Amino acid sequence: MVVEIAPLFIPGGMGPPELAIILIIAILLFGANKIPKLARSTGEAMGEFQKGREKVESELEEMRDGGQTGNQQDEDFVDTEPVTEEESTRETNEW
Repeated sequence: MVVEIAPLFIPGGMGPPELAIILIIAILLFGANKIPKLARSTGEAMGEFQKGREKVESELEEMRDGGQTGNQQDEDFVDTEPVTEEESTRETNEW
């Protein structure tokens, strides 16, 4: 007896009948009032993800081009925290 399993990925994509079934299931699970809120929050999350991805890509591109993206900030950094006696003895013991 041969059992055929339907593939999860349909090569032709999802058509109107599949989208309608998904919409009906979503309305049953979340309720009609929560669907717009869910869509809005999903859109906002996707937008934040897109901004983060673009930022990382631009930083990687600047690193490839030999730019000094974060190094300038590190060079200008001045530590203004006072050194405690415990830290100074620990530093001398490490050397």
